[in-house]
Amino acid sequence: MKITVLFPTKTEASLFHDDDVTCIVSGVGLTATAVATLRAIQQQQPDVLILAGIAGMYPHAPFKIGDVVLVESEVEGDLGFFTPAGFVHLAHLPLDMDFERRHILHCLHLPQKAGFPLARSTSLNAAMAPFIATGELDIENMEGAAFFHVCQQENQRFIELRAISNLVQIGDDQWDMQGSVRAMTAGLHQLIALLRK
Repeated sequence: MKITVLFPTKTEASLFHDDDVTCIVSGVGLTATAVATLRAIQQQQPDVLILAGIAGMYPHAPFKIGDVVLVESEVEGDLGFFTPAGFVHLAHLPLDMDFERRHILHCLHLPQKAGFPLARSTSLNAAMAPFIATGELDIENMEGAAFFHVCQQENQRFIELRAISNLVQIGDDQWDMQGSVRAMTAGLHQLIALLRK
């Protein structure tokens, strides 16, 4: 099985090593991730493409810092307009324009009995954006929605794995960067071993 892993940063990639896995540092944010994802699909032609990194957790989420999750859905959270009633996602605006209204993107490639909890995620270029409706979400990151969208458009099998590094709360600086990278790396090895069975 040919596996390629995208990591947003060198820090997130720093502890992972597998001679039979291609690793790519994609860059942070939706734009960099879209470019890197498409290039990885075209150049590597993997059987499975994995996005692996850290993520923030919303206060109501059923996780704790250090947990490793598989992402079952992504929303490009800050795609929309500010209106007198507040922020409205582009998919929900009554615009008289012909365009693709995408909101929740789902991963249909999650392995059975993987041993990881599932998380609903939003992707933002502006982390901790206070105008995002988070009630139906567990975590946030800065890449996943672009990764999901490109993989879906290219009919690429894909999985997103995240380790919880921090609480999404402005002013809360209690990040566990190194601990979450260690947890994510261990989870990634576990996921890849499962995929190879």
